[in-house]
Amino acid sequence: MDIGLDTVFFFGIYPYVAIAIMIVGSIIRYDREPYSWRSGSSQLLRRRQLMVGSLLFHLGVLVILGGHLGGLLVPIEVFDWIGIGHGFKQVLAMVAGGVAGVFAIIGATLLVHRRFFDARIRATSSFADNAIILILWVQLALGLATVPLSAGHLDGSEMVKFMSWARGLYTFDLMASSYVEHVHPIFKIHLGLGLTIFLLFPFTRLVHILSAPVRYMWRPGYQIVRTKRRSDRRNRMSAAE
Repeated sequence: MDIGLDTVFFFGIYPYVAIAIMIVGSIIRYDREPYSWRSGSSQLLRRRQLMVGSLLFHLGVLVILGGHLGGLLVPIEVFDWIGIGHGFKQVLAMVAGGVAGVFAIIGATLLVHRRFFDARIRATSSFADNAIILILWVQLALGLATVPLSAGHLDGSEMVKFMSWARGLYTFDLMASSYVEHVHPIFKIHLGLGLTIFLLFPFTRLVHILSAPVRYMWRPGYQIVRTKRRSDRRNRMSAAE
């Protein structure tokens, strides 16, 4: 089978480069710049629009991520074994992914408007902050654009190609890129931009995704707080010494 060199690079080599940079870059950033490992919230500057936009965006994205991880990484044989047909899986992905995508892009639109049209927030935003929210918006728009394309393949044949491609990557199949050679260009752009988001991950505020506050589940129900007078006294004693 003849495979274009662009397909081999973007879907056979680039995925490993992007994931490697994401992993190594995240480790280095956490080690060298731990205080930059945060979401960088601007909630105090404009709360209401942030709350609505952030809720819609995060709710939609979490559903989309769960669907993509389950749909791409779970072996095809598992779905066959439990009796879930490719056609049903395709329709489910279109409906659930479409609804979640609408929620997410509405939220992302609110966040983009807030970041670019509020003077105070724009002044405190970095280039990376602005770039990543725009990239995420474009990625969501591309994802929604794939829904009508998927409607033309209700037998699930296109989805099987992407599942085979993902499986080829984590099994180090040298022919993995061949599975997406002839899919629609919008699918290719969507995949390529998704991999680019992985590559940019350690250089943006997206790293806060890895900092789920699991430890709060077992922390004590109380906190020890020193009074200001006691703290001032201790500081004076330390200075005298």
